[in-house]
Amino acid sequence: MAARAHPKSGEGQDLAEPSIAAVPEARYFNRELSWLAFNRRVMEEACNTAHPLLERLRFLSISGSNLDEFFMVRVAGLKGQQMQQVEAQSADGLTPAQQLAAIVSHAGELVDSQQAVWSDIRRELGERGIEVIDADTVPASATDWTEQHFRDQVFPILTPQALDPAHPFPFIPNKGLSVIFDLVRQSDGEPVRELVLLPAATPRFVRIPGETACYMPVESLLKRFAPQMFPGFRVLGSATFRVLRDSDIEVEEEAEDLVLYFRTAIKRRRRGRVIRLEMEEGIDPALEAVLKEELGGSEALLTETGGFLGIGDLAQIVEEDRPDLKFPPFAARFPERIREYDGDCFAAIKAKDIVVHHPYESFEVVIAFLKQAASDPDVVAIKQTLYRAGKQSAVIQALIAAAEAGKSVTAVVELKARFDEEQNILWANALERAGVQVIYGFTNWKTHAKVSMVVRREGDEFRTYCHFGTGNYHPITARIYTDLSFFTADPRVGRDAAKIFNYVTGYVEPQDLELLTLSPRRLRERLMALIDAEIANARADRPAGIWAKMNSLVDPAMIEKLYEASNAGVEIDLIIRGICCLRPGVAGMSENIRVKSVVGRFLEHSRIWAFGNGRELPNDGAKLFISSADWMPRNFDRRVEFMLPVLNPTVHDQVIDQVMAANLIDTEQSWELDADGRYTREDPGQHPFNLHRYFMTNPSLSGRGAALESSGAVPKKLSLRRWRAERKG
Repeated sequence: MAARAHPKSGEGQDLAEPSIAAVPEARYFNRELSWLAFNRRVMEEACNTAHPLLERLRFLSISGSNLDEFFMVRVAGLKGQQMQQVEAQSADGLTPAQQLAAIVSHAGELVDSQQAVWSDIRRELGERGIEVIDADTVPASATDWTEQHFRDQVFPILTPQALDPAHPFPFIPNKGLSVIFDLVRQSDGEPVRELVLLPAATPRFVRIPGETACYMPVESLLKRFAPQMFPGFRVLGSATFRVLRDSDIEVEEEAEDLVLYFRTAIKRRRRGRVIRLEMEEGIDPALEAVLKEELGGSEALLTETGGFLGIGDLAQIVEEDRPDLKFPPFAARFPERIREYDGDCFAAIKAKDIVVHHPYESFEVVIAFLKQAASDPDVVAIKQTLYRAGKQSAVIQALIAAAEAGKSVTAVVELKARFDEEQNILWANALERAGVQVIYGFTNWKTHAKVSMVVRREGDEFRTYCHFGTGNYHPITARIYTDLSFFTADPRVGRDAAKIFNYVTGYVEPQDLELLTLSPRRLRERLMALIDAEIANARADRPAGIWAKMNSLVDPAMIEKLYEASNAGVEIDLIIRGICCLRPGVAGMSENIRVKSVVGRFLEHSRIWAFGNGRELPNDGAKLFISSADWMPRNFDRRVEFMLPVLNPTVHDQVIDQVMAANLIDTEQSWELDADGRYTREDPGQHPFNLHRYFMTNPSLSGRGAALESSGAVPKKLSLRRWRAERKG
């Protein structure tokens, strides 16, 4: 069945007249609206009938969770500025109040689309044997079971609270889901208002046993059996509502103890002011008035939803055991080059730099690297940055094992990793108990660089082995995020890595870095110099090009430098998954810039940048870099990030000819950004290509080993020349 048509991603960012290039504010798309456009692209994958049905539902739930976080952080920040009467304008010239007004409009359209998509998917699920029922649609065969389940499993954990002068309105936690009832006491006709908060640990759906999978939202179960909860009362009306609270943590400069500060701040976050109040459609005006009054409705953004509140909770249904409605299982490969050395990571890395492409190649290689370091008697020191490590972290266990084995272990734990602060405090405590030297980094900057270094005694010398990642040391996201892991024993890189750690642990300014570039020191300036070199090439009538892949492009200075390059004749291709404030394809400003976004089965997360260096195409010998940073002010000015040149010819060609080429030529998961801010799904064309399918079905790009290379099993170069020829018509 065809999915319902929905508006194009990014609709509503109108062109400014008469000339975009001449109006400073029109040179940029709004950051917040660009993010909403990205989340719409995520939601649109729920309409993509090329995906299995439950995977489409997964995309829809992700778009819901994304939108929650957007309100809890970005909208909360703008709301705070508005309340404090801050009139600072965004790069596109909007005040906080103007941005909030635009967000309300665009987010409202997105929520309406989410509900429409859910309606379609819900109907299709029913056709495939997965029913989602309401309070009044419980099948007769399930009536007794649902009543028994309510009485035994749900009723004991609920606590109804009367709302009257003796019982003030209770605190509703962040993401709290509640049902408010208007009742009448049957004995005397006295009106009573009651509120029932659904505990956070309660699953959102009850799965009713039977041959057909049948799910019922817990709030529907509560409404169905309200008479049992309120005996002696008649139910006049009820309504479900949900709140989102300000969840950002702002670090104060005078914070003397970061751990203590964050422990307190996390508790405060749970009680932050209400940013968004979601209510069931058709709510009684009297109930709505109570909620507005008690939950700060005059300041909160109100949403009346004619469907399911909390779209992100639909993820529970995705877990249904229906392999026929999900992507075929995919098993990541362990790099063959490590196996060729009998699993000796150090021997393999010493022989040649290695690049590993996650999730197609297993993150276990990173774990194996650290485990070997922990058990190797010749390893004397391990230093590791930890931004997000997850709740079940083999990385943490390897560091603990190393410390317990008597090695010098240093862990830079970033407490300011949003929504991972609490988990990181727990890990820090566990590491310290094991004897690891735990460092929390800078007070005002985040340590976002993903670096691991191992110092090993080899004969009379010490050799440093390094791992640099474009993604986090997180075992779960490593299975769904596309990232690069780069291993090297290059002494120059080892010396630079040591300076990074000294910078974070001891504030020792890194001097005379040999290969690495760091923020917040010189990363923006180094990138601008690389772009300037391409501008010089173009003006000298030499080939000039920039090919860059990242998650977000926001920094105005970098955008202006790219505009300058475009006007000089530099051909620029940008692969930007999420936020893009650059306006491409505008005559006299950005006519040589093309922007695409790839959204599919895996989350494109790697940061890879190539500069033509006088070559026509990136695989002709471009300067290549990998990084932990996006091109955003925070990455350049308020985070410790790295940019590392890829100098090994084999690794250089592998990254360019495979990862970058596949992203550039993909047509099945790509969206093109127009000058008016609209994203349009690319036409698959005569040669349809899906980069995620390609890497799942082809051997890994690196580390397959000499035997497989000689057999011809390694992928050949993808044709960038044909891609360019087809694009030019």
